[in-house]
Amino acid sequence: MRRPSLLGALGVVVLLGAGCGIPAGSDVRVDGKGGAVTGAGGFDVRRSEPPTRTAGGSDNEVFLRNFLSAAAGEPDRAYERVKAFVAPEDKSRLQDKKGSEVALNVVRLREAAVYTLNSDSTTTVKITVQQLGVLRANGTLAPPVATETEYEFGLRSAALDGGANDERAGLYVLDPPNVLLLSDVALKQYFQEETIYFWSSDRSRLVPDQRYRPVAVPNERRVNEVVKWLVGGPSDWLRPGVVGLPDRTELINNATGANNRWEVNLDMSGDDQNGIDQLITQLAWSLGDLTGELELKIRNNSQPVQDLNERRNSQQLYPNAQSPQRFGVYEGAVHPLDFDGELSGMVPLAPEVNRNIVSAGLALARDQRVLAGMVVNGSSSGRYRLAVGTGVAPVSVINRSGTEYSSMSRPVWLRTVDSRADRGLVVADGQLYRFDEAARIYPVPLNLPTADVTAVAAALDGQRVAVIAGGKLYVAAVNLDGGGVSIGPPRQLATSLTGLTAVDWGREDRLVVAGSAGQQAIYEISVDGAVETPLRTDVGAKVNHLTAYPTNRVVRVPSGAYMYEANGVAYRSSPFERIEPDRVRDIAPVPAGVRPSNPSAPFFLY
Repeated sequence: MRRPSLLGALGVVVLLGAGCGIPAGSDVRVDGKGGAVTGAGGFDVRRSEPPTRTAGGSDNEVFLRNFLSAAAGEPDRAYERVKAFVAPEDKSRLQDKKGSEVALNVVRLREAAVYTLNSDSTTTVKITVQQLGVLRANGTLAPPVATETEYEFGLRSAALDGGANDERAGLYVLDPPNVLLLSDVALKQYFQEETIYFWSSDRSRLVPDQRYRPVAVPNERRVNEVVKWLVGGPSDWLRPGVVGLPDRTELINNATGANNRWEVNLDMSGDDQNGIDQLITQLAWSLGDLTGELELKIRNNSQPVQDLNERRNSQQLYPNAQSPQRFGVYEGAVHPLDFDGELSGMVPLAPEVNRNIVSAGLALARDQRVLAGMVVNGSSSGRYRLAVGTGVAPVSVINRSGTEYSSMSRPVWLRTVDSRADRGLVVADGQLYRFDEAARIYPVPLNLPTADVTAVAAALDGQRVAVIAGGKLYVAAVNLDGGGVSIGPPRQLATSLTGLTAVDWGREDRLVVAGSAGQQAIYEISVDGAVETPLRTDVGAKVNHLTAYPTNRVVRVPSGAYMYEANGVAYRSSPFERIEPDRVRDIAPVPAGVRPSNPSAPFFLY
């Protein structure tokens, strides 16, 4: 039997797929990406060097795949590994770089390579690529610098006589590209994704930053690599919304560790104990699922030893760790959505304000107040207004914007962790706006090639947003200092999807995006655009509404939980199915012979 839960007791279990979920009182689980912890304090993860030149013999396709993997591994040997694939007479065409100058051009092959056999027994290879970004030695994937969409080079046998009879000799590359190429497939195979954290510009919360660590790097060096990343500062696009470590902070010697005890010694200016304490929290979360004790030293002066798990448990990443509840709009009102095995919540709106609603973005503040942002019908058909209300459920007082618009996206909230007034974002008539609790709206400037903004989504940390403008995908950092909302220079993300229509955050480092891949589809795309995974490729119609629950490192629910609407019909994932009217709770029975309305604009409340 389904039964409603009170909104103030949101610690219920929501199963976002058959058999998934955890008890509300379960321990915090850190969803780290470093592999399982071993008894010796290391990590049991695969270690892999890219293949050697002769690993594929004389098979053109295998050799090409291996050549596009050769740059993977520790940066200081990248040129050495790639040059091993290049014919001796052409090695000088690839100029070596060292240390921090090493950069890999990450590309996605857009179609199968074309091989043309020449009269001199060489082969010409042409590959068509999409530039994804530049993988730097500090583990960040920066926006692409190269603009090439094609690369062409030659292959020849490595046999001494130049013939093609000795398969064991393998192949050589002739006239190689003058940059180090790395395929997106090799990036996923030979690099470990890591998430490190920086404090927001107001130092109120930690904000995730995506990095890549070669799996060939010994795991005992992981702490050292993470500390070096933190000392080096955040990714460029994230800088407007976060702060790095104090200027001239340096690592004294290497971070060391054994038997579940880790030591980090920093030369860091200042003696601010609160800042040092925040650094310990920053280190604890940036080290993922590493267990054991951390001893931080500042200029050789030891701080109290910290248990990493205890620090993470006491300093949560996000204020609300409850599982989400599903809601949708039915005949102009918000209603709970019921699914077998899930407990659904009460509508957090009073009946007198729960009407004329087109779409809604509802969230929970840290003090458990409900933040309600809704698109409601305006004074005439095809006109819309923003309605905003906050307070303890059920919210009964709603403010409405003074201006009406011909189009308006689902409102999203920038969640705060302090007592500041809550703010949100909404797109209306192609312009991004911020709004406050009184439904006053203000334009938010975006430095984009096009002013045609169609969708916005806010990360759970409230410091990052994703925007769709001109059918393209962007991410940007948010700065909430001074009571306003400013958005840093947006970074465009490469994706094989075109004509993007909807976006939301599916994880800390992943976006769920709708667009066209020959036909309408929904993909999961990493926050830097390097990794994309098709989630649904047979949507059948343009997605005009998309909502996801951002899986995080505190709540154990499966990733990929999202709902969407296409051609007037709402769907959910895990499992994929249409959201039928009988899933909508608290609606009047439909008279016999009358076709029920379709549920629309589904969303998660958390």
